[in-house]
Amino acid sequence: MTTTPEPHRAATTPPPEAVPDPAADPADRPAVRVVTIVYHPGPELADFARSLAAATTAPVELVLVDNGTEPGTADEVAAAAGGRVLRTGANLGYGGGANAGARGATQPFLVVANPDVVWEPGSLDLLLDAAARHPDAGALGPALLNEDGTVYPSARELPSLTQGAGHAVLGKVWPGNPWTRAYQRRQETAGTERYAGWLSGACLLLRRDAFEAVGGFDDDYFMFFEDVDLGERLALAGHPNVYVPAARVTHVGGVSWKAKPAAMITAHHRSAERYLHRRYHRWYQWPVRAAVSLGLRAREVVELRAAR
Repeated sequence: MTTTPEPHRAATTPPPEAVPDPAADPADRPAVRVVTIVYHPGPELADFARSLAAATTAPVELVLVDNGTEPGTADEVAAAAGGRVLRTGANLGYGGGANAGARGATQPFLVVANPDVVWEPGSLDLLLDAAARHPDAGALGPALLNEDGTVYPSARELPSLTQGAGHAVLGKVWPGNPWTRAYQRRQETAGTERYAGWLSGACLLLRRDAFEAVGGFDDDYFMFFEDVDLGERLALAGHPNVYVPAARVTHVGGVSWKAKPAAMITAHHRSAERYLHRRYHRWYQWPVRAAVSLGLRAREVVELRAAR
């Protein structure tokens, strides 16, 4: 269990722009363990593995962490891709599954990614090249594309209480509100390589020693906000998060959301509450925690009604 430190801002000086390195020797690229967490997966998992094969020239160990109870698809994909399946025996959630898949790795880099991600050719190589240019970076994230080709705001600032409240209340009805824009930082930086407060856990390249030094993902987050928490702890430990938009992946997405929207909405709000309660954990901040809980419960009710 971790205690979230006080709020801070990520570094603001942008790192050098990422460009493909045609002279890079594939033999010089470090080995990577790629971990993806599955729960009764569908055909998207085969697309993940096929696209991964063209995403890098580095040595790759593919580990499919199966949080489900029905063998089949994961075994077939692992056999075809030369990977292996790790059965957890229980649904550990996203962060817990990622920790299980990373355990015992000897490679200098880890990838943690959703199974419904499709890699563009060379995209993982671009992340590895960026990691070589930024040896202090703890996490590097690609541009995350929606299915229609638009860019999802996957590199964000850590949410302050005011900013988080403004985004939560107005984000759906007024996407251009100043709090949402500041939170997502997409107005003028969408295509710029830069530091971020945190990066979406849908696809992350992690420096293994930095990941292990901060204790990996916090298992207390079953789903959602585990990436916010990790990004914050990495940056505080001196390992910034770097957004690398030259690397691109498509999030086919929302497979879990589409299947069980009510469960996903509830899980999202519970994790948000946990994160903010840890941030504002001092005894005299109890009114803040109470207001956070009340506001999140009200927002959850609204979203559940809309989902139905």
